[in-house]
Amino acid sequence: MTASVVTPGGAGQGTGTAPAPGRSRRGAGRGRAPRSLARTESLAGWAFVAPASVIIGLFGAAPIVWSLVMSFQRNNLLSPSTPFVGAGNYRTMLHDPAVTQAIGHTLVYTALFVPGTMVVGLFLAVAMNRSLRFMWFYRTAAYATMAISTISEALVFIWLFDPSYGIVNYFSSLVGIPQQQFLNSPSEALYVIAAMTIWGWSGFAVVIYLAALQGIPQDLIEAAAVDGAGRWGTFRRVTLPLLSPASLFLAVWLTINALQLFDEVYLSTQGGPLGATTVLVYYLYEQAFQNFNFGYASAIAYLLFLVILVVTAIQFRVSRRFTYYRS
Repeated sequence: MTASVVTPGGAGQGTGTAPAPGRSRRGAGRGRAPRSLARTESLAGWAFVAPASVIIGLFGAAPIVWSLVMSFQRNNLLSPSTPFVGAGNYRTMLHDPAVTQAIGHTLVYTALFVPGTMVVGLFLAVAMNRSLRFMWFYRTAAYATMAISTISEALVFIWLFDPSYGIVNYFSSLVGIPQQQFLNSPSEALYVIAAMTIWGWSGFAVVIYLAALQGIPQDLIEAAAVDGAGRWGTFRRVTLPLLSPASLFLAVWLTINALQLFDEVYLSTQGGPLGATTVLVYYLYEQAFQNFNFGYASAIAYLLFLVILVVTAIQFRVSRRFTYYRS
């Protein structure tokens, strides 16, 4: 309901209509409501995020900063005295033959594990990328390796490769191959661990490659067949280039995991025999939790971080020439 008001100035000015007082107040209330609602939603969002942020801060960010500080100290976490040594831990690390040996073992393992897992995963994914009876069962079985705990995986492989009663030595003897020591041999133990982890991670590679294969347009495969390309030619010139983004993801992800190898070594060989499987993270563990040299262990951790950063940057740089993305 409105009230008519005669404006000053006479008849030439005419009359005007002014809104009732109540309408103005209601309009102002409606203007404040969205701001209040947005503020409430923002507070609710922060309330949901706060627990995760606190956990990440306490158990993620704080240890990272603390380990960086400890890398410049002589610190055993037992004595209140933590003298500052500057870059002394880093200089010691550069002249430590055990660090050099551990880096060598880590690189050898990475060179075996990453391409091995990718090749096995690609082979199984191509084999499963078809319509057959019980294919759901085969795909589930392939991924089941990722569902098995590392402890169970290590126990199975310790039994399989046992020098005395292992099934691998038994079948090898049937074809005339002499008995091997496997995990007890300095020249064989690292290769057994690589085989163990390839088996454990192949299911992950199968899932990634299978998803990428099913995303390839069939019209490209059909066009290659029309042009006279055989199965191998189609796979090499059409399928593999279109799988390059998945291959890059797997290469980076598996490399990061390989450089941080620890569980399988700890459970199967504990760095032996004769240090043949002492990789960088296991050596870090020995320094921190057996020798209580936390300052030196922190320096090794940051060396590993730098190695992972450099290797990943190189992978992304090199992949620009070989990775193809469909628009």
